[in-house]
Amino acid sequence: MSNKRKRYNPEFKAKVALAALKNEETMSELAARFGVHPTMIAGWKRALLEGATDIFDKNQKTKKQAEEHVDELYRQIGRLQVERDFLSRKLSQ
Repeated sequence: MSNKRKRYNPEFKAKVALAALKNEETMSELAARFGVHPTMIAGWKRALLEGATDIFDKNQKTKKQAEEHVDELYRQIGRLQVERDFLSRKLSQ
């Protein structure tokens, strides 16, 4: 018997969290309707509220792209240094 946890996709979590934000149903009603524990719904609701500011932060996306670009440049530098060292050793032989 396996004890694997069920994984929920982000769309489902967002749907449940938005339903919880509307406050039209109690947590128990939402839990019964969606088939998840009320604690999970509360956590998803909290995560939605905490992450809501990131949705409207346009600089967040550009910062992430800049970090990815810097990482790629460091990889290129490392590769070029290895090539340079290899070629200089071959030339000196």
